[in-house]
Amino acid sequence: MAGVIRSHTSLVLVLSLLLLMLAFADIAQGYNKLRPRDCKPRCTYRCSATSHKKPCMFFCQKCCAKCLCVPVGVYGNKKSCACYNNWKTQEGKPKCP
Repeated sequence: MAGVIRSHTSLVLVLSLLLLMLAFADIAQGYNKLRPRDCKPRCTYRCSATSHKKPCMFFCQKCCAKCLCVPVGVYGNKKSCACYNNWKTQEGKPKCP
């Protein structure tokens, strides 16, 4: 009976570690692979520290809809999402906040 309990405990431990690794992989990708419905909450957080909320939300949601990712945090970290980072205005400035 003790062998069965150990094997179940080992299985639970391995599965828990696997789930934890998957969770960290999503975080490490900077919120990549979003669904379009995930854009608004991610952009709400991304734009929470700015005093220009309306334009930030507009452009963040536009970028998220195209790129399906929003960088981690309220500022910077754009390198985690290449599409979001590389989309520029006609003047060559970053389009995405």
